[in-house]
Amino acid sequence: MKNRNKKWAGILLLLPSLIFSQTSAPTLQELINSALRNDATLNEQVLQNKITHLDDEKLKDIFLPKVEISGKGGYMYTSAQFSTPEVNVPAIPNVFPGLTVPERSNNLNISGISAMAKAEASVLLYSGGKVKYLKEANREKNLSEQMLMEKSKDDVVSMISQAYDQFALLEESRKVLDESKKRLDINRKTADKALGYGLITPYDHKKIELAQATLDSKIVEYEGKKQLLITQLEVLTGIERERIAEIKPNLKPISYAVTDKNIDQRAEVQALDHGIKATEFKIEAEKKWWVPKVQAQTSLSYFGLYDNHISTSKDLIQGLNTKLNINPSNLNILPIFQAGVGFKWDVFDGNEGKVAVESAKINKEILENKKREAQKKLKLNLANNQTNYDIADAQITLKAKAKSIASIALQNVEKEFRYGTKKSSDLIDAENDLQTAELEYQTAIYNQRRSAIELMKATQNLDINQL
Repeated sequence: MKNRNKKWAGILLLLPSLIFSQTSAPTLQELINSALRNDATLNEQVLQNKITHLDDEKLKDIFLPKVEISGKGGYMYTSAQFSTPEVNVPAIPNVFPGLTVPERSNNLNISGISAMAKAEASVLLYSGGKVKYLKEANREKNLSEQMLMEKSKDDVVSMISQAYDQFALLEESRKVLDESKKRLDINRKTADKALGYGLITPYDHKKIELAQATLDSKIVEYEGKKQLLITQLEVLTGIERERIAEIKPNLKPISYAVTDKNIDQRAEVQALDHGIKATEFKIEAEKKWWVPKVQAQTSLSYFGLYDNHISTSKDLIQGLNTKLNINPSNLNILPIFQAGVGFKWDVFDGNEGKVAVESAKINKEILENKKREAQKKLKLNLANNQTNYDIADAQITLKAKAKSIASIALQNVEKEFRYGTKKSSDLIDAENDLQTAELEYQTAIYNQRRSAIELMKATQNLDINQL
Protein backbone atom coordinates (compact mmCIF):
# COMPACT_ATOMS: atom_id res chain seq x y z
CA MET A 1 0.00 0.00 0.00
CA LYS A 2 2.84 2.36 0.91
CA ASN A 3 4.61 1.57 -2.38
CA ARG A 4 1.42 2.33 -4.31
CA ASN A 5 1.04 5.67 -2.55
CA LYS A 6 4.64 6.52 -3.32
CA LYS A 7 4.04 5.64 -6.98
CA TRP A 8 1.01 7.94 -7.24
CA ALA A 9 2.86 10.68 -5.42
CA GLY A 10 5.69 10.46 -7.96
CA ILE A 11 3.24 10.66 -10.87
CA LEU A 12 1.52 13.70 -9.33
CA LEU A 13 4.87 15.42 -8.92
CA LEU A 14 5.79 14.77 -12.56
CA LEU A 15 2.39 15.80 -13.93
CA PRO A 16 2.93 19.58 -13.78
CA SER A 17 6.27 19.29 -15.56
CA LEU A 18 4.73 17.05 -18.25
CA ILE A 19 1.87 19.47 -18.83
CA PHE A 20 4.28 22.41 -18.90
CA SER A 21 6.57 20.69 -21.44
CA GLN A 22 3.63 20.04 -23.75
CA THR A 23 2.09 23.53 -23.55
CA SER A 24 5.07 25.84 -22.98
CA ALA A 25 6.19 28.08 -25.82
CA PRO A 26 9.12 26.76 -27.87
CA THR A 27 12.41 28.59 -27.56
CA LEU A 28 14.27 29.97 -30.54
CA GLN A 29 16.74 27.10 -30.24
CA GLU A 30 13.92 24.53 -30.38
CA LEU A 31 12.35 26.24 -33.39
CA ILE A 32 15.67 26.21 -35.22
CA ASN A 33 16.41 22.57 -34.37
CA SER A 34 12.97 21.48 -35.57
CA ALA A 35 13.30 23.52 -38.76
CA LEU A 36 16.73 21.99 -39.46
CA ARG A 37 15.21 18.51 -39.20
CA ASN A 38 12.30 19.45 -41.50
CA ASP A 39 14.16 21.46 -44.14
CA ALA A 40 13.91 19.66 -47.50
CA THR A 41 17.03 21.26 -49.01
CA LEU A 42 19.21 20.33 -46.03
CA ASN A 43 17.81 16.78 -45.90
CA GLU A 44 18.54 16.34 -49.60
CA GLN A 45 22.11 17.50 -49.07
CA VAL A 46 22.51 15.06 -46.18
CA LEU A 47 21.30 12.18 -48.36
CA GLN A 48 23.63 13.24 -51.17
CA ASN A 49 26.50 13.29 -48.69
CA LYS A 50 25.61 9.74 -47.65
CA ILE A 51 26.05 8.67 -51.28
CA THR A 52 29.49 10.28 -51.23
CA HIS A 53 30.38 8.24 -48.14
CA LEU A 54 29.17 5.09 -49.90
CA ASP A 55 31.41 5.95 -52.87
CA ASP A 56 34.29 6.28 -50.43
CA GLU A 57 33.52 2.85 -48.95
CA LYS A 58 33.40 1.42 -52.45
CA LEU A 59 36.90 2.74 -53.16
CA LYS A 60 38.17 1.27 -49.88
CA ASP A 61 36.71 -2.13 -50.75
CA ILE A 62 38.17 -2.29 -54.24
CA PHE A 63 41.28 -4.12 -52.93
CA LEU A 64 39.24 -6.72 -51.04
CA PRO A 65 39.21 -10.26 -52.52
CA LYS A 66 36.27 -11.17 -54.72
CA VAL A 67 34.97 -14.74 -54.75
CA GLU A 68 32.63 -16.05 -57.43
CA ILE A 69 30.97 -19.45 -57.69
CA SER A 70 29.35 -20.38 -60.99
CA GLY A 71 27.91 -23.48 -62.57
CA LYS A 72 25.94 -24.60 -65.58
CA GLY A 73 24.52 -27.74 -67.12
CA GLY A 74 23.00 -28.70 -70.47
CA TYR A 75 23.41 -30.61 -73.66
CA MET A 76 26.82 -30.44 -75.31
CA TYR A 77 27.83 -31.32 -78.83
CA THR A 78 31.23 -30.67 -80.36
CA SER A 79 33.04 -31.78 -83.49
CA ALA A 80 36.81 -31.60 -83.91
CA GLN A 81 38.56 -32.17 -87.22
CA PHE A 82 41.95 -33.82 -87.16
CA SER A 83 44.38 -35.36 -89.67
CA THR A 84 46.37 -38.56 -89.28
CA PRO A 85 49.80 -38.49 -90.90
CA GLU A 86 50.99 -41.06 -93.39
CA VAL A 87 52.37 -44.15 -91.60
CA ASN A 88 54.73 -46.70 -93.25
CA VAL A 89 54.87 -50.08 -91.61
CA PRO A 90 58.07 -51.84 -92.82
CA ALA A 91 57.83 -55.30 -94.28
CA ILE A 92 58.99 -58.43 -92.47
CA PRO A 93 60.41 -60.96 -94.91
CA ASN A 94 58.30 -64.03 -95.30
CA VAL A 95 55.98 -62.70 -92.61
CA PHE A 96 54.52 -59.30 -93.43
CA PRO A 97 54.64 -57.60 -96.79
CA GLY A 98 54.57 -54.08 -95.30
CA LEU A 99 51.86 -51.49 -95.18
CA THR A 100 51.42 -47.80 -95.97
CA VAL A 101 48.63 -45.91 -94.22
CA PRO A 102 48.01 -42.72 -96.18
CA GLU A 103 47.39 -39.31 -94.62
CA ARG A 104 43.71 -38.52 -94.18
CA SER A 105 41.36 -36.17 -92.31
CA ASN A 106 38.73 -37.27 -89.84
CA ASN A 107 36.08 -35.79 -87.51
CA LEU A 108 35.81 -36.58 -83.82
CA ASN A 109 32.26 -36.03 -82.53
CA ILE A 110 31.45 -35.82 -78.82
CA SER A 111 27.95 -35.35 -77.42
CA GLY A 112 26.23 -35.77 -74.06
CA ILE A 113 24.86 -34.01 -70.99
CA SER A 114 27.53 -31.65 -69.65
CA ALA A 115 27.94 -30.13 -66.17
CA MET A 116 30.45 -27.52 -65.09
CA ALA A 117 31.17 -25.82 -61.74
CA LYS A 118 33.77 -23.20 -60.95
CA ALA A 119 34.97 -21.32 -57.86
CA GLU A 120 37.12 -18.28 -58.62
CA ALA A 121 38.85 -15.81 -56.31
CA SER A 122 40.60 -12.62 -57.43
CA VAL A 123 42.14 -9.61 -55.76
CA LEU A 124 43.36 -6.33 -57.22
CA LEU A 125 47.01 -5.83 -56.32
CA TYR A 126 47.70 -2.53 -58.08
CA SER A 127 45.24 -0.12 -59.69
CA GLY A 128 47.83 1.99 -61.44
CA GLY A 129 47.57 4.65 -58.72
CA LYS A 130 44.10 5.72 -59.83
CA VAL A 131 42.25 4.63 -56.68
CA LYS A 132 44.58 6.68 -54.47
CA TYR A 133 43.67 9.92 -56.25
CA LEU A 134 39.99 9.03 -56.45
CA LYS A 135 39.94 8.62 -52.66
CA GLU A 136 41.44 12.08 -52.23
CA ALA A 137 38.95 13.54 -54.72
CA ASN A 138 36.08 11.93 -52.83
CA ARG A 139 37.39 13.28 -49.53
CA GLU A 140 37.45 16.82 -50.93
CA LYS A 141 33.97 16.33 -52.38
CA ASN A 142 32.74 15.33 -48.93
CA LEU A 143 34.22 18.48 -47.39
CA SER A 144 32.64 20.59 -50.12
CA GLU A 145 29.22 19.09 -49.38
CA GLN A 146 29.74 19.70 -45.66
CA MET A 147 30.37 23.39 -46.36
CA LEU A 148 27.22 23.64 -48.48
CA MET A 149 25.26 22.08 -45.62
CA GLU A 150 26.65 24.77 -43.30
CA LYS A 151 25.34 27.42 -45.69
CA SER A 152 21.92 25.76 -45.75
CA LYS A 153 21.90 25.66 -41.95
CA ASP A 154 22.68 29.39 -41.81
CA ASP A 155 19.81 30.04 -44.24
CA VAL A 156 17.43 28.07 -42.02
CA VAL A 157 18.62 29.90 -38.89
CA SER A 158 18.14 33.24 -40.65
CA MET A 159 14.65 32.28 -41.85
CA ILE A 160 13.46 31.07 -38.44
CA SER A 161 15.02 34.01 -36.58
CA GLN A 162 13.25 36.36 -38.98
CA ALA A 163 9.90 34.74 -38.23
CA TYR A 164 10.75 34.83 -34.51
CA ASP A 165 11.57 38.54 -34.72
CA GLN A 166 8.33 39.13 -36.62
CA PHE A 167 6.54 37.51 -33.70
CA ALA A 168 8.34 39.90 -31.35
CA LEU A 169 7.46 42.87 -33.59
CA LEU A 170 3.81 41.83 -33.61
CA GLU A 171 3.81 41.47 -29.83
CA GLU A 172 5.34 44.91 -29.39
CA SER A 173 2.85 46.31 -31.90
CA ARG A 174 0.02 44.77 -29.92
CA LYS A 175 1.34 46.42 -26.76
CA VAL A 176 1.41 49.77 -28.57
CA LEU A 177 -2.16 49.27 -29.80
CA ASP A 178 -3.35 48.22 -26.35
CA GLU A 179 -1.79 51.30 -24.75
CA SER A 180 -3.30 53.47 -27.43
CA LYS A 181 -6.69 51.86 -26.83
CA LYS A 182 -6.45 52.57 -23.09
CA ARG A 183 -5.66 56.22 -23.75
CA LEU A 184 -8.50 56.55 -26.24
CA ASP A 185 -10.92 55.00 -23.77
CA ILE A 186 -9.90 57.54 -21.15
CA ASN A 187 -10.12 60.39 -23.65
CA ARG A 188 -13.48 59.06 -24.83
CA LYS A 189 -14.85 59.50 -21.31
CA THR A 190 -13.45 63.02 -21.23
CA ALA A 191 -15.07 63.71 -24.60
CA ASP A 192 -18.39 62.35 -23.37
CA LYS A 193 -18.34 64.83 -20.48
CA ALA A 194 -17.21 67.66 -22.74
CA LEU A 195 -20.04 66.90 -25.15
CA GLY A 196 -22.52 66.95 -22.29
CA TYR A 197 -21.23 70.37 -21.16
CA GLY A 198 -21.26 71.62 -24.74
CA LEU A 199 -17.53 72.14 -24.78
CA ILE A 200 -17.12 70.12 -28.00
CA THR A 201 -19.36 69.53 -30.98
CA PRO A 202 -20.88 66.16 -31.89
CA TYR A 203 -18.58 66.17 -34.91
CA ASP A 204 -15.52 66.33 -32.67
CA HIS A 205 -16.98 63.53 -30.57
CA LYS A 206 -17.48 61.36 -33.69
CA LYS A 207 -13.82 61.80 -34.57
CA ILE A 208 -12.82 60.03 -31.37
CA GLU A 209 -15.28 57.25 -32.13
CA LEU A 210 -13.73 56.95 -35.59
CA ALA A 211 -10.24 56.77 -34.07
CA GLN A 212 -11.42 53.94 -31.79
CA ALA A 213 -12.92 52.07 -34.76
CA THR A 214 -9.69 52.52 -36.72
CA LEU A 215 -7.72 51.17 -33.79
CA ASP A 216 -10.03 48.15 -33.54
CA SER A 217 -9.45 47.39 -37.22
CA LYS A 218 -5.68 47.54 -36.65
CA ILE A 219 -6.05 45.00 -33.83
CA VAL A 220 -8.01 42.70 -36.17
CA GLU A 221 -5.24 43.13 -38.76
CA TYR A 222 -2.69 42.25 -36.09
CA GLU A 223 -4.52 39.03 -35.23
CA GLY A 224 -4.60 38.03 -38.90
CA LYS A 225 -0.87 38.59 -39.28
CA LYS A 226 -0.21 36.61 -36.11
CA GLN A 227 -2.26 33.63 -37.31
CA LEU A 228 -0.42 33.68 -40.63
CA LEU A 229 2.92 33.75 -38.83
CA ILE A 230 1.85 30.84 -36.60
CA THR A 231 0.97 28.84 -39.71
CA GLN A 232 4.35 29.65 -41.28
CA LEU A 233 6.27 28.44 -38.22
CA GLU A 234 4.06 25.36 -37.92
CA VAL A 235 4.87 24.40 -41.53
CA LEU A 236 8.59 25.09 -41.15
CA THR A 237 9.08 23.37 -37.78
CA GLY A 238 6.25 20.87 -37.37
CA ILE A 239 5.58 22.19 -33.84
CA GLU A 240 1.94 22.44 -32.67
CA ARG A 241 0.12 25.74 -33.27
CA GLU A 242 -0.94 25.91 -29.63
CA ARG A 243 2.67 26.03 -28.47
CA ILE A 244 3.74 28.48 -31.16
CA ALA A 245 0.90 30.82 -30.20
CA GLU A 246 2.43 31.08 -26.72
CA ILE A 247 5.64 32.66 -28.02
CA LYS A 248 6.30 36.00 -26.33
CA PRO A 249 9.80 37.05 -27.45
CA ASN A 250 11.50 40.32 -26.61
CA LEU A 251 12.68 42.61 -29.36
CA LYS A 252 16.16 43.83 -28.45
CA PRO A 253 18.96 45.22 -30.64
CA ILE A 254 21.93 43.01 -31.50
CA SER A 255 25.38 44.49 -31.01
CA TYR A 256 27.84 43.09 -33.54
CA ALA A 257 31.19 44.34 -34.76
CA VAL A 258 33.05 42.86 -37.71
CA THR A 259 36.59 41.94 -36.69
CA ASP A 260 37.63 40.13 -39.88
CA LYS A 261 36.43 41.20 -43.33
CA ASN A 262 38.04 38.25 -45.08
CA ILE A 263 35.25 36.53 -47.03
CA ASP A 264 37.35 33.42 -47.73
CA GLN A 265 35.84 31.85 -44.61
CA ARG A 266 32.38 31.92 -46.18
CA ALA A 267 30.92 28.46 -46.69
CA GLU A 268 30.36 29.10 -50.40
CA VAL A 269 34.05 29.92 -50.99
CA GLN A 270 35.28 26.97 -48.91
CA ALA A 271 32.91 24.63 -50.75
CA LEU A 272 34.34 25.82 -54.08
CA ASP A 273 37.90 25.47 -52.75
CA HIS A 274 37.30 21.84 -51.83
CA GLY A 275 35.54 21.31 -55.15
CA ILE A 276 38.59 22.64 -57.02
CA LYS A 277 40.90 20.34 -55.05
CA ALA A 278 38.60 17.42 -55.83
CA THR A 279 38.89 18.12 -59.57
CA GLU A 280 42.68 18.34 -59.27
CA PHE A 281 42.77 14.84 -57.78
CA LYS A 282 40.32 13.69 -60.44
CA ILE A 283 42.69 14.96 -63.13
CA GLU A 284 45.58 13.02 -61.61
CA ALA A 285 43.40 9.91 -61.39
CA GLU A 286 42.36 10.13 -65.04
CA LYS A 287 46.01 10.53 -66.10
CA LYS A 288 46.66 7.00 -64.80
CA TRP A 289 44.58 5.38 -67.58
CA TRP A 290 47.69 3.94 -69.31
CA VAL A 291 49.34 2.46 -66.18
CA PRO A 292 49.03 -1.38 -66.07
CA LYS A 293 46.65 -2.89 -63.51
CA VAL A 294 47.80 -6.03 -61.68
CA GLN A 295 45.48 -8.71 -60.32
CA ALA A 296 46.00 -12.08 -58.61
CA GLN A 297 43.55 -14.85 -59.49
CA THR A 298 42.95 -18.48 -58.59
CA SER A 299 40.20 -20.91 -59.60
CA LEU A 300 39.06 -24.48 -59.07
CA SER A 301 36.83 -26.08 -61.72
CA TYR A 302 34.96 -29.31 -62.36
CA PHE A 303 33.78 -30.69 -65.70
CA GLY A 304 31.57 -33.73 -66.20
CA LEU A 305 30.03 -35.43 -69.26
CA TYR A 306 27.15 -37.83 -68.74
CA ASP A 307 25.41 -40.27 -71.10
CA ASN A 308 27.96 -39.35 -73.73
CA HIS A 309 28.65 -40.60 -77.21
CA ILE A 310 32.07 -40.41 -78.90
CA SER A 311 32.44 -41.21 -82.58
CA THR A 312 34.47 -40.52 -85.71
CA SER A 313 33.12 -39.89 -89.15
CA LYS A 314 35.64 -42.23 -90.84
CA ASP A 315 37.78 -45.24 -90.02
CA LEU A 316 40.83 -44.46 -88.00
CA ILE A 317 42.84 -46.70 -90.35
CA GLN A 318 41.77 -46.79 -93.95
CA GLY A 319 40.71 -50.20 -95.13
CA LEU A 320 40.08 -51.49 -91.65
CA ASN A 321 36.83 -51.36 -89.76
CA THR A 322 38.21 -48.99 -87.15
CA LYS A 323 35.55 -46.28 -87.03
CA LEU A 324 35.16 -45.03 -83.46
CA ASN A 325 31.64 -45.39 -82.05
CA ILE A 326 31.52 -45.79 -78.30
CA ASN A 327 29.34 -44.83 -75.35
CA PRO A 328 31.76 -44.67 -72.42
CA SER A 329 30.66 -44.23 -68.82
CA ASN A 330 30.49 -40.81 -67.21
CA LEU A 331 33.48 -38.57 -67.78
CA ASN A 332 34.60 -36.48 -64.73
CA ILE A 333 37.49 -34.04 -64.71
CA LEU A 334 38.41 -32.73 -61.26
CA PRO A 335 40.28 -30.72 -60.18
CA ILE A 336 41.05 -28.14 -62.84
CA PHE A 337 43.16 -25.76 -60.75
CA GLN A 338 44.62 -22.45 -61.87
CA ALA A 339 46.54 -19.77 -59.93
CA GLY A 340 48.60 -16.84 -61.08
CA VAL A 341 49.04 -13.11 -61.47
CA GLY A 342 47.85 -11.18 -64.49
CA PHE A 343 47.95 -7.61 -65.70
CA LYS A 344 45.94 -5.39 -68.00
CA TRP A 345 47.63 -2.65 -69.97
CA ASP A 346 45.53 -0.26 -72.02
CA VAL A 347 48.08 0.72 -74.63
CA PHE A 348 45.45 2.59 -76.62
CA ASP A 349 41.91 3.13 -75.30
CA GLY A 350 40.45 5.11 -78.19
CA ASN A 351 41.35 8.44 -76.52
CA GLU A 352 38.88 7.81 -73.67
CA GLY A 353 41.53 8.55 -71.05
CA LYS A 354 42.63 11.73 -72.78
CA VAL A 355 39.04 12.98 -73.08
CA ALA A 356 38.41 12.21 -69.39
CA VAL A 357 41.48 14.26 -68.40
CA GLU A 358 40.39 17.23 -70.53
CA SER A 359 36.85 17.01 -69.12
CA ALA A 360 38.20 17.13 -65.54
CA LYS A 361 40.35 20.16 -66.42
CA ILE A 362 37.33 21.98 -67.83
CA ASN A 363 35.35 21.23 -64.66
CA LYS A 364 38.20 22.73 -62.65
CA GLU A 365 38.16 25.92 -64.74
CA ILE A 366 34.39 26.19 -64.27
CA LEU A 367 34.75 25.96 -60.49
CA GLU A 368 37.59 28.51 -60.50
CA ASN A 369 35.40 30.95 -62.45
CA LYS A 370 32.55 30.36 -60.00
CA LYS A 371 34.90 31.06 -57.10
CA ARG A 372 36.09 34.35 -58.57
CA GLU A 373 32.51 35.43 -59.22
CA ALA A 374 31.42 34.35 -55.73
CA GLN A 375 34.27 36.32 -54.12
CA LYS A 376 33.19 39.48 -55.96
CA LYS A 377 29.56 39.11 -54.93
CA LEU A 378 30.41 38.22 -51.33
CA LYS A 379 32.67 41.27 -50.96
CA LEU A 380 29.89 43.52 -52.24
CA ASN A 381 27.42 41.71 -50.01
CA LEU A 382 29.61 42.26 -46.94
CA ALA A 383 30.00 45.96 -47.69
CA ASN A 384 26.26 46.31 -48.30
CA ASN A 385 25.35 44.49 -45.09
CA GLN A 386 27.81 46.58 -43.09
CA THR A 387 26.24 49.77 -44.47
CA ASN A 388 22.72 48.51 -43.77
CA TYR A 389 23.71 47.60 -40.21
CA ASP A 390 25.24 51.02 -39.54
CA ILE A 391 22.15 52.77 -40.91
CA ALA A 392 19.76 50.50 -39.00
CA ASP A 393 21.74 51.02 -35.78
CA ALA A 394 21.56 54.80 -36.18
CA GLN A 395 17.83 54.62 -36.91
CA ILE A 396 17.14 53.17 -33.45
CA THR A 397 18.52 56.31 -31.78
CA LEU A 398 16.58 58.53 -34.18
CA LYS A 399 13.27 56.66 -33.72
CA ALA A 400 13.72 56.58 -29.93
CA LYS A 401 14.08 60.36 -29.97
CA ALA A 402 11.00 60.71 -32.18
CA LYS A 403 9.01 58.47 -29.84
CA SER A 404 10.02 60.56 -26.82
CA ILE A 405 8.98 63.78 -28.55
CA ALA A 406 5.64 62.30 -29.66
CA SER A 407 4.94 61.04 -26.14
CA ILE A 408 5.55 64.47 -24.61
CA ALA A 409 3.45 66.09 -27.32
CA LEU A 410 0.52 63.77 -26.62
CA GLN A 411 0.70 64.45 -22.90
CA ASN A 412 0.51 68.19 -23.56
CA VAL A 413 -2.38 67.85 -26.01
CA GLU A 414 -4.29 65.61 -23.55
CA LYS A 415 -3.99 68.27 -20.84
CA GLU A 416 -5.13 71.02 -23.19
CA PHE A 417 -7.99 68.83 -24.46
CA ARG A 418 -9.26 68.41 -20.90
CA TYR A 419 -9.21 72.18 -20.44
CA GLY A 420 -10.99 72.62 -23.77
CA THR A 421 -8.18 74.50 -25.50
CA LYS A 422 -7.53 71.69 -28.01
CA LYS A 423 -9.92 69.99 -30.39
CA SER A 424 -10.44 66.25 -30.67
CA SER A 425 -8.72 66.29 -34.05
CA ASP A 426 -5.56 67.60 -32.35
CA LEU A 427 -5.81 64.83 -29.79
CA ILE A 428 -6.28 62.15 -32.45
CA ASP A 429 -3.39 63.51 -34.49
CA ALA A 430 -1.12 63.46 -31.45
CA GLU A 431 -2.30 59.93 -30.60
CA ASN A 432 -1.60 58.76 -34.15
CA ASP A 433 1.81 60.42 -34.10
CA LEU A 434 2.77 58.60 -30.92
CA GLN A 435 1.38 55.33 -32.20
CA THR A 436 3.34 55.72 -35.44
CA ALA A 437 6.51 56.75 -33.57
CA GLU A 438 6.32 53.73 -31.25
CA LEU A 439 5.69 51.33 -34.14
CA GLU A 440 8.53 52.86 -36.13
CA TYR A 441 10.82 52.49 -33.12
CA GLN A 442 9.98 48.77 -32.81
CA THR A 443 10.37 48.37 -36.58
CA ALA A 444 13.79 50.04 -36.35
CA ILE A 445 14.87 47.47 -33.74
CA TYR A 446 13.53 44.68 -35.97
CA ASN A 447 15.44 46.05 -39.00
CA GLN A 448 18.60 46.40 -36.92
CA ARG A 449 18.36 42.77 -35.83
CA ARG A 450 17.85 41.63 -39.40
CA SER A 451 20.84 43.69 -40.56
CA ALA A 452 22.99 42.29 -37.74
CA ILE A 453 22.06 38.71 -38.61
CA GLU A 454 22.79 39.26 -42.30
CA LEU A 455 26.13 40.81 -41.33
CA MET A 456 26.90 37.73 -39.21
CA LYS A 457 26.09 35.52 -42.20
CA ALA A 458 28.30 37.66 -44.44
CA THR A 459 31.28 36.98 -42.15
CA GLN A 460 30.34 33.32 -41.50
CA ASN A 461 29.86 34.07 -37.82
CA LEU A 462 26.18 33.41 -37.20
CA ASP A 463 25.86 32.54 -33.51
CA ILE A 464 22.43 31.53 -32.19
CA ASN A 465 23.43 32.60 -28.67
CA GLN A 466 23.71 36.22 -29.83
CA LEU A 467 20.22 36.35 -31.37
